Amino acid sequence: QVQLVESGGGLVQPGGSLSVSCEASGRIYSIVSMAWFRQAPGKQRDLVAITNSGGYTNYAESVKGRFTISRDNAGNTVYLQMNSLKPEDTAVYYCNVKGYHYVSSNLRAFDSWGQGTQVTVSA
Repeated sequence: QVQLVESGGGLVQPGGSLSVSCEASGRIYSIVSMAWFRQAPGKQRDLVAITNSGGYTNYAESVKGRFTISRDNAGNTVYLQMNSLKPEDTAVYYCNVKGYHYVSSNLRAFDSWGQGTQVTVSA
């Protein structure tokens, strides 16, 4: 079982900055990708940013140049630095991690989601 714990988020004024983080724990063998999604009320959950084990990153057009996804050196924590925030960035932000972990002595793929953290951009 791979668990994800998110932290950060909160209320910020338009133009401000905020950071969220997500730490993966468990019997992880390797992580293939780490991503952030967001879901606003009444809307579908959309990809915001993604990074993989090779250092590749990609962003939704709406956040390019404002958001930065990164990982720590150990590779089990992913961050999303959000700058120049806009009211339309308001949503619940979820991290998603895919990789392989041990179940007993066997390697199994996993696809885990964090519990979500609220980001509200409002004056």
